[in-house]
Amino acid sequence: MSKVSKDIWNKEKDGNNKEKRSFLRYFIISTALCLVFLFIKKDSVVRLIGAGFTIQRQNREMRWYQKQISDLDRQIRVLSNDRDTLETLAREQYLFAEPGDDVYLTK
Repeated sequence: MSKVSKDIWNKEKDGNNKEKRSFLRYFIISTALCLVFLFIKKDSVVRLIGAGFTIQRQNREMRWYQKQISDLDRQIRVLSNDRDTLETLAREQYLFAEPGDDVYLTK
């Protein structure tokens, strides 16, 4: 430690600057505590902000999955009620064909 930092903690050297030196001691201690609470502790502010971003990202994913589920439910309802649509889907996506159909594969 430097001479100045050692002198700050020695109350015998306060003299006429007692209030200034006391303020400086309190400022150093409070700054150190703020740094501990901001960065070092388990429940630090940095971790809380990171958790907030994670929650936002997960909420976006949940909305996307819910939209996908609703789209699939709608598609299931359409396919279970309309035989022509089911046949069209089977032919296009799964390359089903009836006997005698000509099948052309394109890339």
